[in-house]
Amino acid sequence: MKPVTVTEERLYGLPEPVKRYMKYTGVIDKPWIENVWLKQAGKFRQGEDKPWMAMNAEQRYTTNPAGFIWNAAFKMAGVPLLRALDRYEEGKGRMTGKLAGLIKLFDVNGDKLDQGAMLRYLSEMIWFPIAFLGENIAWEGRDDHSAQVVFTDHGRSVQGSMFFDEDGRFTNFKAQRYRMIGDEFSLDWWSTPVVEYGTLAGLNLPVKGQAVWNLSTGDFPYIDLEIVEIEYNRST
Repeated sequence: MKPVTVTEERLYGLPEPVKRYMKYTGVIDKPWIENVWLKQAGKFRQGEDKPWMAMNAEQRYTTNPAGFIWNAAFKMAGVPLLRALDRYEEGKGRMTGKLAGLIKLFDVNGDKLDQGAMLRYLSEMIWFPIAFLGENIAWEGRDDHSAQVVFTDHGRSVQGSMFFDEDGRFTNFKAQRYRMIGDEFSLDWWSTPVVEYGTLAGLNLPVKGQAVWNLSTGDFPYIDLEIVEIEYNRST
């Protein structure tokens, strides 16, 4: 089947800052994105009092059905320390981790992790922005630089605020997300600020950014990453 091409008519009815954003990304006249593969590099830490670990990861997304699998490896002082797998499939999230790839450290699922995985997927559509035009997405304008976005999947919805600059660049996403602390979860503010843009796979995309817990005690950045490579609509 010939890929569906995104036309400017698909932007009809979107809030003005979202129209500006979609045009900036360059999605007009591009084929619909069915799947995504990307490579990430950066650093990660498990707590405010924990050291940073070097990170390399590969991630795959699908848009119909919505889902992702994130496979990451972490090193400290060049020594392999941890492997983690985070996924969202059929409306469910699951996160597993192994010490040096051998000893299981955690295997977590449940409603609160589902919510977090959905928000992660929603926020990471910035790397395949055509998905923001999908039938599972709803927008509500706020002002000329922000809009509320809602993602619905398997009978459940999550929402967040997206922020844009004058040129249409996405600058930040903010939502309340469940954060795992030991065996418990806390509902906290979470954001994903962008620090650099670039052109990958023919689109203007964020290439460097962070994930930050915005806590009452102050901001806690826990991941700092760069998108190294991206590919759309792989045949395998």
